[in-house]
Amino acid sequence: MGLEPVLAKELTQLGANNVQIGRRMVSFVGDKEMMYRANFSLHTAIKILKPIARFKANSADDVYEEIKKIDWSEYLDNEHTFAVDAVVFSEEFRHSKFVSYKVKDAIVDQFRERTGSRPNISVANPDLRLHIHIAEADCTLCLDSSGESLHRRGYRQESVEAPLNEVLAAGMILMTGWKGETDFIDPMCGSGTLLVEAALIARNMAPGLFRKEYAFEKWADFDADLFDRIYNDDSQEREFHHHIYGYDIDMKAVNTARLNAKAAGLTADITVEQQDFKNFTQPQEKSILVTNPPYGERISTPNLLETYRMIGERLKHQFMGCDAWILSYREECFEQIGLKPSIKIPVYNGSLECEFRKYQMFDGKLKQFRSKGGVVKTEEEKRQMSEKHRFKKEREFKQRIDEQEENEENDIRSFTFHKHDFRSDKRNERNKRSERNERGERGERKFSKGKNRGGHERFDRSGGKKPYSKRNRFDNDED
Repeated sequence: MGLEPVLAKELTQLGANNVQIGRRMVSFVGDKEMMYRANFSLHTAIKILKPIARFKANSADDVYEEIKKIDWSEYLDNEHTFAVDAVVFSEEFRHSKFVSYKVKDAIVDQFRERTGSRPNISVANPDLRLHIHIAEADCTLCLDSSGESLHRRGYRQESVEAPLNEVLAAGMILMTGWKGETDFIDPMCGSGTLLVEAALIARNMAPGLFRKEYAFEKWADFDADLFDRIYNDDSQEREFHHHIYGYDIDMKAVNTARLNAKAAGLTADITVEQQDFKNFTQPQEKSILVTNPPYGERISTPNLLETYRMIGERLKHQFMGCDAWILSYREECFEQIGLKPSIKIPVYNGSLECEFRKYQMFDGKLKQFRSKGGVVKTEEEKRQMSEKHRFKKEREFKQRIDEQEENEENDIRSFTFHKHDFRSDKRNERNKRSERNERGERGERKFSKGKNRGGHERFDRSGGKKPYSKRNRFDNDED
C-alpha cells in the first residue's frame, strides 16, 4: 500500500494498456507477452493475476455453483495439482479458508463427475495456483501467474533482523526519481536490499533475472520460446557511471550485504563498509542518501530518539548540496531530525503506517538559498503534499509512552511502604468485633433478604435491597 502510483507508472512505461489504480492493486490490459514481461520486469509488483471469471455470490453455495460452471479441463487435468488462495472482504463470508474449500470442492466434483477421478491439492508447489477475491458479493477468480511472491527476487542469500521488503525498497528508490545520475548511499544498509535494488534500477536490469521459476511456466499454454526471448533481451540495460555505497555499524550486516551483492553479480557497482552513521562525512561526489533506520518496533535501539538526533546532525553538517530520503514510522523520530522535509509520502512497511520524507540539504539560510535560484519544493512536490494525509495526532508511540509512565507510577516497586504495629491492629479489630456483638444483643443489627442475578439469596446490612453490580468484581478491567 502506497506504491500503487509507482507500479502504475512502471506498467505504462512497459507498454500496458488501460492502466487503472485501485486499492493495493493496479489493473491493466495486455497479451501473453505483456503478462510475461510484467512478471519479469516490474520492480514494485507482488503478484500478476489473470482474471478468468467474475460473478456475484451471496452464499457459499453460490460460489460453489459459479465455480462449477467453468470448464476446468481448459486449465487442469487429473495428473496435475492445484491450490486455491482467497482474499475476502465480506459480511457473508467470514473465513477465507472456507471460501478456498468451496472453490476446491467445485473443481474436484466436476472432475469426479466427468472422469471418475480427481486432481490433487498441493499447497507447497502446485501446478496451477488459483486466487479468488471477494468484496461483499463481487467475486473475481484469477490464475496466479507469478507463484511465489515477486518480492522474492532470488539474490538474497542471507538476511539480518527485520529486512526491508525488496518491493518496498525498489518503490522507495523509484519515488525519489533517481535512476543512476549520482552516487547512491545507504548509511544504515542492513542486509543491503536498498543497495542491490538501486543497482538494478541504475542499470535498468529486470529483477526477475534471479528467479528460478514462475507459475505461468507450468500452464498448458506456456510459450517457452517467447519467454526465452524476454529473458535474454538485454537491449534496455544501460551503463552506470557512478557508485553505490553501503555502511552499517554491525559487521554481520556488512558481510550479509556483501554476500547478497555478490549473488546478484553487482559487486562492481556496490561497496559495503563497516561504519557508524555518527562518523559519516561529506561525500566527494554529489549523492543521494536513502535509508531505513530502526523504528524501535522489530529492531530495538538503546536510545531511539538520540539516534534520530544524530542523523539530523550528520545530514546538517556533512551532506550539503545533496538530497536525503528517510523512511520511518514515528512522528517523534522525525521531529528529532530537526530538519524541514520538502515532501512526505505515506507508505506501509508491513503493517506499519510509515512516511517517506525528503530532505534537501543546502548551505546557509533558506532565504539565501532561494535568492540564488534554489528550489526547496517543486510544483509537483507541492501538489503531492496537498494530496497526502498527515500523521495521526494520537500515534501509537505517544500512547505507549503514556502507558509506560502510568505503569511506572502504579508499579509495586514505586510504592512507599510504612511500618505497621500489627499488635495494635489486632487490638483494634477485637474492639470492633466486641462493639458489633453488643449492638446485636440490643437488636440494632438489621438484615434484609434479597436476591442476586443468579437467583441466590444474600443479605445486605443496609436494611434494604442492594442492586447487584457485575462491575464490583471487575473494577480494574480497563487497567
